[in-house]
Amino acid sequence: MNIETLFYLFAVITVFAALRVITAPNPLHAVLFLVLAFVSSAGIWLLLEAEFLAITLVLVYVGAVMVLFLFVVMMLDINIEKMREGFWRWLPVGLVLAGLIGVQMVWVLGAKETSSGMTPVKHAADYSNTKELGRLIYTDYVYPFELAAVLLLVAMVAAIALTLRRRRDARRQDISQQVKVKKEDRLRIVSVPSANKAGAVEENVAPVVGHTAD
Repeated sequence: MNIETLFYLFAVITVFAALRVITAPNPLHAVLFLVLAFVSSAGIWLLLEAEFLAITLVLVYVGAVMVLFLFVVMMLDINIEKMREGFWRWLPVGLVLAGLIGVQMVWVLGAKETSSGMTPVKHAADYSNTKELGRLIYTDYVYPFELAAVLLLVAMVAAIALTLRRRRDARRQDISQQVKVKKEDRLRIVSVPSANKAGAVEENVAPVVGHTAD
């Protein structure tokens, strides 16, 4: 099987999986088809000698992001019927956006840079795609790279700040009080009456565990 056959095979799988993502009635199935689309896209990148991007796509998106999406979809109680109520109302807008994306793709594929029939560059045996990508990122594209890093950092800090908001109705642990607690605060000995076989009542001492200090 040559490279061209593999390319068309991965392309067909990617298009089929992408269509099933937006047409699958079950959100769980949509997430699984999106994973299939990512894996087939990684195969195409391998054919284009972009090994680093292919591995990054599988490890980051399939191995981390999509697993998170999968758990979120499984944990949420999604009302599918209610979610699809406005499908036909927003269908014209979706068709217009799909048409614009199709026009852009045709315009890009018809550009001189992509349609001039340029032959791929033959690299040496010791050529490293990862090394070349790192050189371009930290030289020609260092400012966009740093800007993207700052934006991601701001997003992380904002997410942590929103999560750590103090709410009056939320119960929190006080570590200092838990460390200072004594056994007298956790264990209380009370006298519990019990009846013997002869019917007499005697006082026995039994340990009763009390509540933990907040």
